[in-house]
Amino acid sequence: MVMNPKQVFLSVLIFGVAGLLLFMYLQIWIEEQHTGRVEKKREQKAIAVTREKIQEHNTDQNPKYHIPEDPKKKKENLLFNSERSTGVLTETSHSQREGQALGKTTESPTFKLIEKHQRTKTLFKKFREMNWPLDIHPLNKSLVKDNKWRRTDETQEKRRSFLQEFCKKYGGVSHPQSQLFHMVSRIYVEDKHKILYCEVPKAGCSNWKRILMVLNGLAPSAYNISHDAVHYGKHLKKLDSFDLKGIYTRLNTYTKAVFVRDPMERLVSAFRDKFEHPNSYYHPVFGKAIIKKYRPNACEEALNNGSGVKFKEFVHYLLDSHRPVGMDIHWEKVSKLCYPCLINYDFVGKFETLEEDANYFLEMIGAPKELKFPNFKDRHSSDERTNAEVVRQYLKDLTRTERQLIYDFYYLDYLMFNYTTPFL
Repeated sequence: MVMNPKQVFLSVLIFGVAGLLLFMYLQIWIEEQHTGRVEKKREQKAIAVTREKIQEHNTDQNPKYHIPEDPKKKKENLLFNSERSTGVLTETSHSQREGQALGKTTESPTFKLIEKHQRTKTLFKKFREMNWPLDIHPLNKSLVKDNKWRRTDETQEKRRSFLQEFCKKYGGVSHPQSQLFHMVSRIYVEDKHKILYCEVPKAGCSNWKRILMVLNGLAPSAYNISHDAVHYGKHLKKLDSFDLKGIYTRLNTYTKAVFVRDPMERLVSAFRDKFEHPNSYYHPVFGKAIIKKYRPNACEEALNNGSGVKFKEFVHYLLDSHRPVGMDIHWEKVSKLCYPCLINYDFVGKFETLEEDANYFLEMIGAPKELKFPNFKDRHSSDERTNAEVVRQYLKDLTRTERQLIYDFYYLDYLMFNYTTPFL
């Protein structure tokens, strides 16, 4: 069968377009693979640098840690070991005009796909040129009328300054775009009052989500929202659900808040919550794996249901570089949940002063006067709250080396949020 010139032309055109699309996708895949390998090497190098710094710090027996200053040494980067990128992300009309011109040329699906690909590449290029960390802005306190917040405000400014100075000294980073959506995956968005809240489990996050639901108009009061509605209702938006432009805009214009807690207290609180009470997820998923690996001669019942994990076993799992099951947000480091040296948080609250900090923040963002931060315990309300004395009881079961290794594990969290070194 002999093809006429029209059929030959269509065949060549189809194969040409298919080849172009294949080339584009291969190019994207190669870029992603290259970026992934580079980031992995950076992370491995950063871990080595961090361990070196920890060893230096462990020789200092001062119970209150201060950031060491040595002008003779070159700055070390504890978080990432790379140069700082330059440039600013700006939205231009040039790419939009190009896209509109392309759209006028043809309405075919192929050209629409090419147009979308080009726009995405342009946006990523702008992101690569963006300055990290983002600039820190002065807090807008125009809505705060009450003088009772003066001491709270002074404390807040000290926290922000301390974190900022720490990040300047140790937090240089280049090309965080490769992990952008992961970086913002724990950040909740409240558009009406322009708030970004980074969730740190076991640091008041359940009640903070209740507050966000009220601010969003999803509930009249924070006191009648159940635990399941808070955590499984899918009512709140996260920052990673937006497109790149939506993420950039909110990071640069919204008030960003993070609430943290003493790392050792947070760890013990997570253990008590997940392993000392019935739990249909943590016992079979984490408990069984922990007991199987870290309990010699475990009985069949414990191996089958995963209940009864001991704190010492849990610590062995936490410190094991070859964990039988992965990490969990309830005991992950804040430095890996919220990236405070890449995302400059405008407000740094602490669990130790939770109600005071939270209510000051609510007044500052113009929340309704009647909305106050709830002080009730979300679950297991009859249990004593995890405090310094409770933590000491749990640490008694550990050796001095184990206690030191826990501190080393949360070293950056202790450092960047200026928490007192625990008595080990």
